[in-house]
Amino acid sequence: MTKTEIEAAAFRRLLKHLDERKDVQNIDLMNLAGFCRNCLAKWYTSAAAEGGEALTYDAAREIIYGMPYDVWKAQYQQEATPEQLAAMNNSSQL
Repeated sequence: MTKTEIEAAAFRRLLKHLDERKDVQNIDLMNLAGFCRNCLAKWYTSAAAEGGEALTYDAAREIIYGMPYDVWKAQYQQEATPEQLAAMNNSSQL
C-alpha cells in the first residue's frame, strides 16, 4: 500500500466517523480542533484545484457531508449555545 493509499483510507475513515457522529456540531469541532466539516470541504476543493480538477465548494461539501449541505443542516445542525459561541469567539482571538 502506498502512502497516498494509506492517507486516502484514513481520510475515508475520518469521513465515516464524522458521518456516524452527526451529533457533533461543526462549532464543537472548531472549538476543540480548529477545523470543521466545512474546512474539510474547502481543503478538498483546494486539493482538487491543485490537481487540475474543477470541483465546486458545494460539490465538495456534498462529498464531506454525504448529502447536500442544506439537507444536512436542516436535519442535524443545532442552534449554537451561548457557551459554544463564547468559546468560538475566545478561540478566534488567540
